[in-house]
Amino acid sequence: MTQKLDNLQAALEAALGGRIQAFKRDRGEITITVSAADWFDLAIQLRDDPTLKFEQLVDLCGLDMSSYKDEPLQGLRYCAVSHLLSVSLNWRLRVKVFAPDDQVPVVPSVTPVWSSANWFEREAFDLYGLIFEGHNDLRRILTDYGFIGHPMRKDFPVSGHVEMRYDEQTRRVVYQPVTIEPREITPRVIREDNYGSLH
Repeated sequence: MTQKLDNLQAALEAALGGRIQAFKRDRGEITITVSAADWFDLAIQLRDDPTLKFEQLVDLCGLDMSSYKDEPLQGLRYCAVSHLLSVSLNWRLRVKVFAPDDQVPVVPSVTPVWSSANWFEREAFDLYGLIFEGHNDLRRILTDYGFIGHPMRKDFPVSGHVEMRYDEQTRRVVYQPVTIEPREITPRVIREDNYGSLH
């Protein structure tokens, strides 16, 4: 495994060079961070370079880093993470791309490079509000069309803003403000003197 990662690291450094902003090798995996401005061109190179051959994008997700590891935000807030697979060379790569503007998070779409990115990018748009520039059909995929906000953002309220119910009088589904009052539930802890002991 170590030799394979050494080979992948050498191939990435030779092909991408200084365009890799951060490089991390941990738990038998390689993660690189690249700029949003370089991401589309690098995606083509990752796919087409004969020393890399990442033919497949197996996953893409959004991240809200505003309280990562319960620490205050350091750097940019929104990130798109892609997981790539080279079937022919039998290796994997994780690529992080941070949106340069937290107010309007925009990163390039890679659907022209890997068609499998289509629904993944729509999901990240729907849940995190990441805008994938160049996506030809960027619309919600999991939430309702009238949904307001992005529910996986860490500042989105747990109970949401509205709730829906079926109204017998109008014979249709209606939306109304949330009627659940937020409360904090503290679990009951039972302590035993001999818990966990062998005697």
